[in-house]
Amino acid sequence: MSSGTKELLSWIKAIVIAVVIAFLIRQFLFTPSLVKGESMMPNLQDGNRLIVSKMSKIERYDEIIFHAPDADEEYVKRVIGLPGDTVEMKNDQLYINGKAVPEPYLKQGKLDHPEQRPFTNDFTLEAVGGVKKVPKDTLFVLGDNRPVSKDGRIFGVIKKDSVVGEVKLRIWPLNKIGFPK
Repeated sequence: MSSGTKELLSWIKAIVIAVVIAFLIRQFLFTPSLVKGESMMPNLQDGNRLIVSKMSKIERYDEIIFHAPDADEEYVKRVIGLPGDTVEMKNDQLYINGKAVPEPYLKQGKLDHPEQRPFTNDFTLEAVGGVKKVPKDTLFVLGDNRPVSKDGRIFGVIKKDSVVGEVKLRIWPLNKIGFPK
């Protein structure tokens, strides 16, 4: 075998190994995602590119990517209700398990939309999802831009196995690189 052939085989081997490693990382650890729409503004904007961790334990207030229950696409929303939780919105105040909870991630959005009060219309989990508590193996999610977000108030709870992963990093646009709020 000539040295040129050996070098070519070496390059092919390196490329195949790199492709296999990239595939495994994307399949099991991290994957890129693209924000479509305005439902998470101003925290995430249409066209933002994200890195999503497939290994994260999903917790309340995490921004997640999941397979939409009502469309053939992926949505990005914020986890509000975990299994066993009651969720209610009264007078623009979120209540989880009967306790008022702050939503600091909505501050800028509320300032940007002062004419749209209430920012989040009143609802109960039972009214929008047909359940009193978030069932086992499901989550209740809301967008940060409540006046326009198509979220759990429309489609109810989502199955945990529909979750692609947790948003870990915004990588585009370059001037907005950073971790989620």
